Amino acid sequence: MTSSDPAGRRPKIKAASVMRSAADQLAELLGRPPESVSALRHTEDGGWEADVEVLEVERIPDTTSVLASYRVTLDDEGDLVEYRRTRRYTRGQIDRPN
Repeated sequence: MTSSDPAGRRPKIKAASVMRSAADQLAELLGRPPESVSALRHTEDGGWEADVEVLEVERIPDTTSVLASYRVTLDDEGDLVEYRRTRRYTRGQIDRPN
C-alpha cells in the first residue's frame, strides 16, 4: 500500500518499487551492494527519499565492519536525482539517545 502525498495525489509508483530502485541505482553508482533500505518517505514534490545502508569496509569479526548510510533522493518516477553519505559506523554500533 502506498500513501498519498500532502496534496492528496497518489504516488506514480509503489513504495516497494521505489525501495528496490533506490538500492539498485545506488549500488550501480558505488559499485557495492546495499545491505538494506532503512527509511523511505514520499516527499511534498511527489518524489521520494530513502536511507540506504551500504557495507563499505568488510572486517573480521563482522561486528567491526564499516557501514555507511546514504540519503538517496528520487523523482516521482523512481529515478535517482541525488545521493549523499550521511553517516559511517561499525556494524556493532548502536544508536544512543542524545
